[in-house]
Amino acid sequence: MQKRMNILHIMADQLTAFGLRSYGNPVCKTPNIDALIARGTLFENAYSNFPICAPARTAMLSGQLSTRVGVYDNACEFAPSVPTLPYYMSALGYHTCLAGKMHFVGPDQMHGYQERLTTDIYPSDFGWTPNWKLAIPVGPMGLNLRSVVESGVCRRSLQLDYDDDVGHKSVQRLYDYGRDPDSRPFFFTVSFTHPHNPYVTTQEYWDRYRDDEIDDPHVGPIPTAQMDPHSKRLHSIYRYDEYDVQREDVLRARHAYYGMISYVDDQVGKLLGALRDMDMEDNTVVIFTADHGDMLGERGLWYKWNLFEWSMRIPMIVAVPGQEARRVATPVSLLDLLPTCVDIGRDAEHPMTMVSPVEGASLLPDATGTGQLPADRPVYGETTADGTTSPCLMVRKGPWKMIHCPLDPPQLFRLDQDPQETRNLAGQADSAVAEQELLALVNQNWNVAQLTRDVIRSSEQRIFIQNTRLQRNYASWDYEPRKDPSKQYVRSGSNVSATLVKGRARYPFVPAKTPDRKI
Repeated sequence: MQKRMNILHIMADQLTAFGLRSYGNPVCKTPNIDALIARGTLFENAYSNFPICAPARTAMLSGQLSTRVGVYDNACEFAPSVPTLPYYMSALGYHTCLAGKMHFVGPDQMHGYQERLTTDIYPSDFGWTPNWKLAIPVGPMGLNLRSVVESGVCRRSLQLDYDDDVGHKSVQRLYDYGRDPDSRPFFFTVSFTHPHNPYVTTQEYWDRYRDDEIDDPHVGPIPTAQMDPHSKRLHSIYRYDEYDVQREDVLRARHAYYGMISYVDDQVGKLLGALRDMDMEDNTVVIFTADHGDMLGERGLWYKWNLFEWSMRIPMIVAVPGQEARRVATPVSLLDLLPTCVDIGRDAEHPMTMVSPVEGASLLPDATGTGQLPADRPVYGETTADGTTSPCLMVRKGPWKMIHCPLDPPQLFRLDQDPQETRNLAGQADSAVAEQELLALVNQNWNVAQLTRDVIRSSEQRIFIQNTRLQRNYASWDYEPRKDPSKQYVRSGSNVSATLVKGRARYPFVPAKTPDRKI
C-alpha cells in the first residue's frame, strides 16, 4: 500500500497577500515561495477570518469562526475541549508536531499536537484582554506607532532570535522524520513570527532592496472627516496624534517589512531543501499561509485590527506532489485548512467523521483539478477585539464585500472594480440587491446582540482572573519545551547504528543477515 502523503504546513505572521509578487507586488523578492507557487496552487482570494493572531489561528485550527468557540481577542482561552486540526490528523494516524508561534492562551499549550519543539513568543495568560467597559476598548499594553517611526535596520531582534531557533529545530525535525523508520505520515506546522512588526531587519535583508524600489501605499492617509468610524477609533487607540508619520517613515517601514518577508522566504527555502535532502519532496504536501495581513500604511493605517483587504487578505498556497500549477480565484479562508488536510489524510482504510462543526470546505479538489468550489461561496471575517464595543463583521461573496458593525454606517465595496475599497456603495440604488443579500448573510451567520453580551462577560471574567493571578503565586501557563538527551544522536542504544545517514540507502534500514561464525 502506498504511504499517505505528509503535510508540511508553513505559516508566516502578519503577511499580507499583497506583499508577494504573485499577488501583484512588484517589489518583494521571494524566490523560494515563487518556486513553490510554480509547482502548486495559488488561491488568489484567501482571507483571514479575524485580523489578529490568536483568534485567526483558533479559526484555522478549529475550522470554526473563533467567536463560535469563545475566542474574541488575543487574550482568550482556546478551550481544550474543541476538536482541532492536529487532533483530527492524529486520529488519522499522523504524527503531529508544532514548531514556533501559535499564540495559545490558557493551560492547554498543545491542542492536539503530539510534539512541540519550541516555546511560544507571546503571553499565554489573560494580560492582553481589552476592557469592553471602556468607550473604546483596548488592552492594558496599549497600542502605538513606534514601530513605524523607529523602523529600519537592526543588528538583532527578539523575533530573529525566535525564528532562527524555529527554523533550525524544524529543519532538524525534518531530518529526523526522514531517518525515522516509523511508517506514520506527519503533519508538521512550522510557524514563524516574521514579518510581524516591529518593522526592523538586519543589514543583509535591508540591502536586498534599494531605497528607490520601495513603493508608496496605493491609498494615502484619509482625512479624519472622511474616515469610517472604525478607522477613527483605531486612530484613537494607536494615538496617531502623538506621532508625526512622514513619507520617509512609511517607506522605511515598508522597506524593512519587505526585508522580513525575504527572511521568511529564506526559511521556506531551508525547509524545502530539507525535504529534498531526505527524499520526502515527492510525498509531502506543502501548505504556505499566514494568520492575517498588515495595512502597511494603506489608508494611513498600520498593522491589522480592521476588515480592509490589506489586513484580511493572506497568501494561501497548496502544493501537491505531481500537480500542475494553477491559480484559483474563488474566495477561500483559513476555515478551509482543516477540511483540506483531513481530505489529504483520509482514505478507504482511514475514514474520518467530524465530531464538531466545520465551516470550511476542502481545497484539495481545486488544488488537484478534480473539482471546484462554487465561485460565489461566501467567506466570513470578524473582529471583537480592541477598537470596538460591538462586533465588526465581514462577508465576501463574489465581487462584493460588506463590512457591518451596528455602531457604524454599513460599508459595501465591489472589489473587481474597486480593489482598494475607496468607494462605499452602501445605500446606492444600483447596489441595493447585493447589499440586501450580504446583510442577510450577516444576520444568518451571527447573533450580534448575544455575541456582544458574550464578549463583555468574557472580558470582565478574564480581567478579574488576570488581576488575581498577578497578586498571587500561580503557576505559569507558558510552554516549556523538553528534550530527552538520551534519545539524541547515538545514546542509550536507541539508534540502530551511528551510520543512520541519508544517502544511497533507503529507509527503514534493515541490516543484512550474516552467517554464524564458529570460534
